[in-house]
Amino acid sequence: MLSDRERLIALEEGRLAPYAQKARDTRGRAHPEPESRYRTPYQKDRDRILHTTAFRRLEYKTQVFPNWAGDYYRTRLTHTLEVVQVARSIARALGLNEDLTEAIALSHDLGHPPFGHTGEKVLDELMREEGGFEHNAQALRILTHLEERYPGFRGLNLTYEVLEGIATHETAYAPTFKPLYEGQGTLEAQVVDLSDAIAYAAHDLDDGLRSGLLRPEDLGEVPLLKALALEEGLSLFSLNELGRRVLIRQLLGYLITDATEATHKKVEESGVQSAEAVRRHPERLAGLSPEGEKALGELKAFLMERLYRHPRVLEERRKAEIVLTELFHTYARYPEILPKEVQARMEAEGLRAVCDYLAGMTDRYALEAYRRLYP
Repeated sequence: MLSDRERLIALEEGRLAPYAQKARDTRGRAHPEPESRYRTPYQKDRDRILHTTAFRRLEYKTQVFPNWAGDYYRTRLTHTLEVVQVARSIARALGLNEDLTEAIALSHDLGHPPFGHTGEKVLDELMREEGGFEHNAQALRILTHLEERYPGFRGLNLTYEVLEGIATHETAYAPTFKPLYEGQGTLEAQVVDLSDAIAYAAHDLDDGLRSGLLRPEDLGEVPLLKALALEEGLSLFSLNELGRRVLIRQLLGYLITDATEATHKKVEESGVQSAEAVRRHPERLAGLSPEGEKALGELKAFLMERLYRHPRVLEERRKAEIVLTELFHTYARYPEILPKEVQARMEAEGLRAVCDYLAGMTDRYALEAYRRLYP
Protein backbone atom coordinates (compact mmCIF):
# COMPACT_ATOMS: atom_id res chain seq x y z
CA MET A 1 0.00 0.00 0.00
CA LEU A 2 1.44 3.35 -1.06
CA SER A 3 0.89 6.26 1.30
CA ASP A 4 1.39 9.70 -0.19
CA ARG A 5 1.47 12.94 1.75
CA GLU A 6 -2.27 13.50 1.62
CA ARG A 7 -2.97 10.01 2.95
CA LEU A 8 -0.44 10.48 5.78
CA ILE A 9 -2.01 13.79 6.71
CA ALA A 10 -5.51 12.30 6.57
CA LEU A 11 -4.45 9.46 8.87
CA GLU A 12 -3.44 12.01 11.49
CA GLU A 13 -7.04 13.15 11.80
CA GLY A 14 -8.17 9.83 13.20
CA ARG A 15 -4.99 8.93 15.07
CA LEU A 16 -3.99 12.10 16.90
CA ALA A 17 -5.58 13.75 19.91
CA PRO A 18 -7.64 16.91 19.32
CA TYR A 19 -4.99 19.02 21.09
CA ALA A 20 -2.13 17.70 18.91
CA GLN A 21 -0.58 19.90 16.23
CA LYS A 22 -1.63 18.36 12.93
CA ALA A 23 0.36 18.75 9.73
CA ARG A 24 -2.75 19.91 7.88
CA ASP A 25 -2.93 22.91 10.19
CA THR A 26 0.67 24.06 9.79
CA ARG A 27 1.17 27.78 9.41
CA GLY A 28 3.61 26.96 6.65
CA ARG A 29 7.06 28.20 5.72
CA ALA A 30 8.52 31.68 5.32
CA HIS A 31 9.33 30.88 1.68
CA PRO A 32 6.64 28.94 -0.22
CA GLU A 33 7.93 25.75 -1.83
CA PRO A 34 6.49 22.44 -3.06
CA GLU A 35 6.02 19.82 -0.37
CA SER A 36 7.29 16.25 -0.60
CA ARG A 37 5.10 13.70 -2.36
CA TYR A 38 5.49 11.05 0.35
CA ARG A 39 6.30 13.02 3.50
CA THR A 40 4.33 15.41 5.68
CA PRO A 41 5.82 18.89 6.22
CA TYR A 42 7.13 17.87 9.66
CA GLN A 43 8.75 14.71 8.27
CA LYS A 44 10.42 16.87 5.64
CA ASP A 45 11.69 19.22 8.37
CA ARG A 46 13.05 16.30 10.38
CA ASP A 47 15.02 15.05 7.38
CA ARG A 48 16.40 18.50 6.59
CA ILE A 49 17.66 18.85 10.17
CA LEU A 50 19.36 15.43 10.08
CA HIS A 51 21.35 16.40 7.00
CA THR A 52 22.73 19.66 8.39
CA THR A 53 26.38 20.24 9.17
CA ALA A 54 25.35 21.54 12.59
CA PHE A 55 23.71 18.21 13.46
CA ARG A 56 26.77 16.16 12.50
CA ARG A 57 29.01 18.37 14.61
CA LEU A 58 27.07 17.46 17.74
CA GLU A 59 29.00 14.17 17.79
CA TYR A 60 32.11 16.03 18.91
CA LYS A 61 30.54 18.52 21.31
CA THR A 62 30.61 18.04 25.08
CA GLN A 63 27.65 16.94 27.16
CA VAL A 64 29.45 16.64 30.54
CA PHE A 65 32.63 14.79 29.62
CA PRO A 66 34.63 15.87 26.53
CA ASN A 67 34.64 13.52 23.57
CA TRP A 68 38.23 12.44 24.16
CA ALA A 69 37.50 11.34 27.76
CA GLY A 70 36.15 8.00 26.53
CA ASP A 71 34.07 6.28 23.89
CA TYR A 72 31.13 5.51 26.18
CA TYR A 73 30.25 8.93 27.55
CA ARG A 74 27.37 10.89 26.08
CA THR A 75 28.11 13.60 23.57
CA ARG A 76 25.72 16.36 22.56
CA LEU A 77 24.63 14.09 19.68
CA THR A 78 23.81 11.03 21.78
CA HIS A 79 22.06 13.30 24.28
CA THR A 80 19.91 14.60 21.43
CA LEU A 81 19.02 11.07 20.32
CA GLU A 82 18.04 10.11 23.87
CA VAL A 83 15.81 13.20 24.10
CA VAL A 84 14.16 12.08 20.84
CA GLN A 85 13.47 8.63 22.31
CA VAL A 86 11.95 9.97 25.52
CA ALA A 87 9.93 12.63 23.69
CA ARG A 88 8.52 10.21 21.13
CA SER A 89 7.53 7.77 23.87
CA ILE A 90 5.57 10.45 25.71
CA ALA A 91 4.14 11.94 22.51
CA ARG A 92 2.88 8.58 21.30
CA ALA A 93 1.15 7.83 24.60
CA LEU A 94 -0.55 11.24 24.58
CA GLY A 95 -1.66 11.07 20.95
CA LEU A 96 0.63 13.90 19.86
CA ASN A 97 2.33 14.45 16.50
CA GLU A 98 5.48 12.32 16.73
CA ASP A 99 6.98 13.76 13.56
CA LEU A 100 6.79 17.32 14.86
CA THR A 101 8.05 16.17 18.27
CA GLU A 102 11.02 14.44 16.65
CA ALA A 103 11.91 17.44 14.48
CA ILE A 104 11.93 19.79 17.47
CA ALA A 105 13.92 17.33 19.60
CA LEU A 106 16.54 16.78 16.89
CA SER A 107 17.11 20.52 16.53
CA HIS A 108 16.83 21.67 20.16
CA ASP A 109 20.60 21.63 20.83
CA LEU A 110 21.97 22.61 17.42
CA GLY A 111 23.05 25.99 18.80
CA HIS A 112 25.31 24.60 21.52
CA PRO A 113 28.94 25.73 21.14
CA PRO A 114 31.93 23.52 21.97
CA PHE A 115 32.55 22.56 25.60
CA GLY A 116 28.89 22.40 26.63
CA HIS A 117 27.36 25.00 28.92
CA THR A 118 30.81 26.35 29.75
CA GLY A 119 31.24 27.35 26.12
CA GLU A 120 27.82 28.98 26.15
CA LYS A 121 28.69 30.98 29.27
CA VAL A 122 32.02 32.15 27.83
CA LEU A 123 30.52 33.27 24.51
CA ASP A 124 27.69 35.06 26.31
CA GLU A 125 30.22 37.05 28.34
CA LEU A 126 32.41 37.80 25.31
CA MET A 127 29.39 38.97 23.29
CA ARG A 128 27.76 40.95 26.10
CA GLU A 129 28.09 44.24 24.22
CA GLU A 130 26.78 42.62 21.03
CA GLY A 131 23.58 41.09 22.39
CA GLY A 132 25.01 38.08 24.21
CA PHE A 133 24.82 34.42 23.25
CA GLU A 134 22.32 31.66 24.08
CA HIS A 135 22.07 28.24 22.49
CA ASN A 136 18.34 28.39 21.71
CA ALA A 137 18.73 31.71 19.91
CA GLN A 138 21.77 30.29 18.11
CA ALA A 139 19.81 27.23 16.99
CA LEU A 140 17.25 29.54 15.40
CA ARG A 141 20.07 31.50 13.76
CA ILE A 142 21.53 28.30 12.34
CA LEU A 143 18.22 27.08 10.96
CA THR A 144 17.06 30.42 9.53
CA HIS A 145 20.33 32.04 8.48
CA LEU A 146 23.63 30.17 8.79
CA GLU A 147 22.86 26.88 7.04
CA GLU A 148 23.02 27.52 3.30
CA ARG A 149 21.65 24.63 1.26
CA TYR A 150 19.11 26.16 -1.10
CA PRO A 151 19.55 28.82 -3.80
CA GLY A 152 16.32 30.66 -3.05
CA PHE A 153 16.71 31.39 0.67
CA ARG A 154 19.00 31.31 3.69
CA GLY A 155 18.52 28.58 6.27
CA LEU A 156 16.36 25.47 5.95
CA ASN A 157 12.96 27.14 5.53
CA LEU A 158 11.42 24.96 8.23
CA THR A 159 7.76 25.13 9.20
CA TYR A 160 6.58 27.68 11.71
CA GLU A 161 5.83 25.00 14.31
CA VAL A 162 9.37 23.58 14.40
CA LEU A 163 10.92 27.04 14.76
CA GLU A 164 8.31 27.92 17.36
CA GLY A 165 9.32 24.81 19.30
CA ILE A 166 12.93 25.97 19.46
CA ALA A 167 11.98 29.54 20.29
CA THR A 168 9.86 28.44 23.24
CA HIS A 169 12.44 25.94 24.53
CA GLU A 170 12.77 26.69 28.27
CA THR A 171 11.27 30.11 27.32
CA ALA A 172 14.74 31.59 27.89
CA TYR A 173 15.03 33.46 24.60
CA ALA A 174 11.42 33.56 23.46
CA PRO A 175 11.55 37.37 22.93
CA THR A 176 13.90 36.89 19.97
CA PHE A 177 11.04 35.12 18.16
CA LYS A 178 8.20 37.21 19.59
CA PRO A 179 6.91 38.59 16.27
CA LEU A 180 6.22 35.08 15.02
CA TYR A 181 4.52 33.39 17.92
CA GLU A 182 2.34 33.94 20.95
CA GLY A 183 1.74 31.76 23.99
CA GLN A 184 3.09 28.52 25.39
CA GLY A 185 3.94 26.71 22.17
CA THR A 186 2.51 23.37 21.10
CA LEU A 187 2.23 20.44 23.48
CA GLU A 188 4.78 18.68 21.26
CA ALA A 189 7.31 21.44 22.01
CA GLN A 190 6.51 21.32 25.72
CA VAL A 191 7.06 17.56 25.76
CA VAL A 192 10.49 18.04 24.18
CA ASP A 193 11.42 20.49 26.96
CA LEU A 194 10.33 17.99 29.60
CA SER A 195 12.11 15.13 27.84
CA ASP A 196 15.33 17.13 27.72
CA ALA A 197 15.32 17.46 31.51
CA ILE A 198 14.50 13.77 32.00
CA ALA A 199 17.13 12.51 29.55
CA TYR A 200 20.05 14.57 30.79
CA ALA A 201 19.38 13.84 34.45
CA ALA A 202 19.35 10.09 33.78
CA HIS A 203 22.30 9.88 31.42
CA ASP A 204 24.47 12.34 33.35
CA LEU A 205 23.95 10.15 36.41
CA ASP A 206 24.93 7.12 34.31
CA ASP A 207 28.07 8.82 32.97
CA GLY A 208 29.00 10.11 36.41
CA LEU A 209 28.86 6.59 37.84
CA ARG A 210 30.75 5.11 34.89
CA SER A 211 33.50 7.72 35.26
CA GLY A 212 33.95 7.04 38.98
CA LEU A 213 33.29 10.68 39.86
CA LEU A 214 30.04 9.61 41.49
CA ARG A 215 30.16 6.90 44.14
CA PRO A 216 27.25 4.42 44.15
CA GLU A 217 27.08 4.48 47.95
CA ASP A 218 26.27 8.22 47.80
CA LEU A 219 23.16 7.66 45.66
CA GLY A 220 21.20 6.90 48.80
CA GLU A 221 21.12 10.65 49.41
CA VAL A 222 18.56 10.86 46.59
CA PRO A 223 15.28 9.38 47.91
CA LEU A 224 14.06 8.25 44.48
CA LEU A 225 17.30 6.40 43.69
CA LYS A 226 17.27 4.77 47.10
CA ALA A 227 13.67 3.63 46.58
CA LEU A 228 14.33 2.31 43.06
CA ALA A 229 17.40 0.39 44.23
CA LEU A 230 15.39 -1.18 47.06
CA GLU A 231 12.58 -2.07 44.67
CA GLU A 232 15.04 -3.87 42.36
CA GLY A 233 16.98 -5.53 45.17
CA LEU A 234 20.15 -3.57 44.38
CA SER A 235 22.78 -2.68 46.94
CA LEU A 236 24.20 0.80 46.44
CA PHE A 237 27.32 -0.31 48.31
CA SER A 238 28.13 -3.03 45.76
CA LEU A 239 26.57 -1.73 42.55
CA ASN A 240 28.10 -3.50 39.55
CA GLU A 241 27.79 -2.55 35.89
CA LEU A 242 24.60 -4.52 35.37
CA GLY A 243 23.09 -3.04 38.51
CA ARG A 244 23.90 0.46 37.28
CA ARG A 245 22.13 -0.22 34.01
CA VAL A 246 19.07 -1.58 35.81
CA LEU A 247 18.95 1.49 38.07
CA ILE A 248 19.18 3.95 35.16
CA ARG A 249 16.53 2.04 33.22
CA GLN A 250 14.17 2.11 36.18
CA LEU A 251 14.83 5.80 36.72
CA LEU A 252 13.96 6.59 33.11
CA GLY A 253 10.88 4.42 33.29
CA TYR A 254 9.65 6.15 36.43
CA LEU A 255 10.16 9.66 35.02
CA ILE A 256 8.66 8.89 31.60
CA THR A 257 5.60 7.25 33.16
CA ASP A 258 5.15 10.10 35.62
CA ALA A 259 5.53 12.72 32.89
CA THR A 260 3.03 10.97 30.63
CA GLU A 261 0.37 10.50 33.28
CA ALA A 262 0.82 13.93 34.87
CA THR A 263 0.66 15.68 31.50
CA HIS A 264 -2.44 13.74 30.50
CA LYS A 265 -4.10 14.71 33.77
CA LYS A 266 -3.27 18.41 33.26
CA VAL A 267 -4.56 18.30 29.69
CA GLU A 268 -7.81 16.64 30.75
CA GLU A 269 -8.34 19.14 33.57
CA SER A 270 -7.61 22.09 31.26
CA GLY A 271 -10.25 21.05 28.74
CA VAL A 272 -8.11 22.10 25.75
CA GLN A 273 -9.41 20.72 22.45
CA SER A 274 -6.94 22.15 19.93
CA ALA A 275 -3.31 23.06 19.47
CA GLU A 276 -4.29 26.74 19.55
CA ALA A 277 -5.99 26.22 22.91
CA VAL A 278 -2.74 24.71 24.21
CA ARG A 279 -0.86 27.80 23.05
CA ARG A 280 -3.36 30.13 24.70
CA HIS A 281 -3.51 28.25 27.98
CA PRO A 282 -2.17 30.39 30.86
CA GLU A 283 0.45 27.82 31.85
CA ARG A 284 2.38 24.95 30.36
CA LEU A 285 0.56 21.63 30.38
CA ALA A 286 3.50 19.23 29.99
CA GLY A 287 5.09 18.44 33.31
CA LEU A 288 5.67 15.99 36.13
CA SER A 289 3.47 15.31 39.10
CA PRO A 290 4.37 17.19 42.32
CA GLU A 291 6.06 14.01 43.55
CA GLY A 292 7.93 13.55 40.27
CA GLU A 293 8.99 17.20 40.19
CA LYS A 294 10.35 16.91 43.74
CA ALA A 295 12.20 13.70 42.90
CA LEU A 296 13.76 15.15 39.75
CA GLY A 297 14.73 18.32 41.60
CA GLU A 298 16.51 16.29 44.27
CA LEU A 299 18.38 14.34 41.60
CA LYS A 300 19.42 17.54 39.79
CA ALA A 301 20.67 19.06 43.05
CA PHE A 302 22.72 15.93 43.71
CA LEU A 303 24.25 16.05 40.22
CA MET A 304 25.05 19.73 40.56
CA GLU A 305 26.90 19.25 43.83
CA ARG A 306 28.61 15.93 43.18
CA LEU A 307 29.20 15.87 39.41
CA TYR A 308 28.98 19.25 37.71
CA ARG A 309 31.08 20.88 40.44
CA HIS A 310 33.55 18.01 40.76
CA PRO A 311 37.17 19.26 40.56
CA ARG A 312 37.90 17.17 37.47
CA VAL A 313 34.88 18.58 35.64
CA LEU A 314 35.75 22.13 36.74
CA GLU A 315 39.31 21.61 35.50
CA GLU A 316 38.05 20.80 32.00
CA ARG A 317 35.77 23.84 32.15
CA ARG A 318 38.69 26.10 32.97
CA LYS A 319 40.58 24.78 29.93
CA ALA A 320 37.53 25.51 27.78
CA GLU A 321 37.29 29.06 29.10
CA ILE A 322 40.91 29.75 28.22
CA VAL A 323 40.66 28.23 24.73
CA LEU A 324 37.49 30.06 23.65
CA THR A 325 38.49 33.38 25.19
CA GLU A 326 41.89 33.40 23.52
CA LEU A 327 40.48 32.33 20.16
CA PHE A 328 37.80 35.01 20.28
CA HIS A 329 40.22 37.84 21.06
CA THR A 330 42.77 36.62 18.52
CA TYR A 331 40.23 36.36 15.71
CA ALA A 332 38.71 39.72 16.58
CA ARG A 333 42.13 41.39 16.48
CA TYR A 334 43.51 39.51 13.47
CA PRO A 335 40.53 38.69 11.22
CA GLU A 336 42.86 38.01 8.30
CA ILE A 337 43.62 34.56 9.75
CA LEU A 338 39.96 33.56 9.57
CA PRO A 339 38.47 31.68 6.59
CA LYS A 340 37.56 34.01 3.73
CA GLU A 341 33.82 33.46 4.12
CA VAL A 342 33.98 34.44 7.80
CA GLN A 343 35.99 37.55 6.94
CA ALA A 344 33.33 38.51 4.40
CA ARG A 345 30.56 38.07 6.98
CA MET A 346 32.48 40.17 9.50
CA GLU A 347 32.15 43.16 7.20
CA ALA A 348 28.37 42.99 7.54
CA GLU A 349 27.91 41.37 10.95
CA GLY A 350 31.03 42.28 12.92
CA LEU A 351 31.87 40.16 15.96
CA ARG A 352 28.69 38.12 15.54
CA ALA A 353 30.42 36.38 12.63
CA VAL A 354 33.35 35.48 14.90
CA CYS A 355 30.92 34.18 17.50
CA ASP A 356 29.11 32.08 14.89
CA TYR A 357 32.44 30.61 13.76
CA LEU A 358 33.45 29.68 17.31
CA ALA A 359 29.99 28.34 18.19
CA GLY A 360 30.09 26.05 15.17
CA MET A 361 33.38 24.46 16.21
CA THR A 362 33.58 21.03 17.76
CA ASP A 363 35.61 20.59 20.94
CA ARG A 364 38.41 18.95 18.98
CA TYR A 365 38.52 21.62 16.28
CA ALA A 366 38.64 24.42 18.86
CA LEU A 367 41.56 22.76 20.64
CA GLU A 368 43.42 22.23 17.36
CA ALA A 369 42.88 25.89 16.39
CA TYR A 370 44.21 26.97 19.79
CA ARG A 371 47.31 24.75 19.46
CA ARG A 372 48.07 26.13 16.01
CA LEU A 373 48.00 29.68 17.37
CA TYR A 374 49.73 28.90 20.68
CA PRO A 375 51.97 25.86 20.12
